[in-house]
Amino acid sequence: MKFSAHIKNNPASHEVTLKVGEKEQTLPIARKLTGGSSVTGGELLFLALATCFCNDIFREGMNRGIQVESVEVEVDGDFEAERMPATNIVYRARVEAGASDEEIQELILYTDSIAEIQNTVRLGTPIKLEI
Repeated sequence: MKFSAHIKNNPASHEVTLKVGEKEQTLPIARKLTGGSSVTGGELLFLALATCFCNDIFREGMNRGIQVESVEVEVDGDFEAERMPATNIVYRARVEAGASDEEIQELILYTDSIAEIQNTVRLGTPIKLEI
């Protein structure tokens, strides 16, 4: 399935459009007065990690017949300097579900192993700039 993200920024607006297949939606993110976005790519990367894990917990719980009631994910890491990649990325998850503690732990560990964004970052997927 094809994913895409589009940003259009100018002095009057900041438009963010996301598309998966034919489904398109906008994401309200304010513009920065000096140009660009009011949130950083690093913040959005960490949000992507948290969102992916959260969504995958619900999906994998359903696949296992586990009724997931709530998910809380926190992602931390460091950007030591401009132009440097993130380091020390760690995330924690709390899952409440209609299952035993052991089943929830297994669900969390399995989901970590198959989470698409986590594995994209872990594997260092190449990114190409087209001009």
